[in-house]
Amino acid sequence: MSAETTINTTELGEKIVKVLKTIYDPEIPVDIYELGLIYDVFVNEEYDVKILMTLTTPNCPVAETLPVEVEEKVKSIDSIHDVEVELTFDPPWNQDLMSEEAKLELGLL
Repeated sequence: MSAETTINTTELGEKIVKVLKTIYDPEIPVDIYELGLIYDVFVNEEYDVKILMTLTTPNCPVAETLPVEVEEKVKSIDSIHDVEVELTFDPPWNQDLMSEEAKLELGLL
């Protein structure tokens, strides 16, 4: 890859978000992106992606499987080289992190 090659981060970010919106918390009928479980997404020049995410609770039943699903699905995007998912509980998740759409879906508005 030459130095002139630049990553279209907007386009790649949209692809990553689109993939994240296909992953659902099994206990809540809303995708993890709209739930506010994704805190940050970083992409470097080598197309390595790091996703900082949380769970609704530290002892969430999918604590083992959900990060793996996120990693595998994001890694399936053609241009992505590698994906690392880091779980954090700081700050702890709460309903304020949910999108308006998610709150509406769950009858919280």
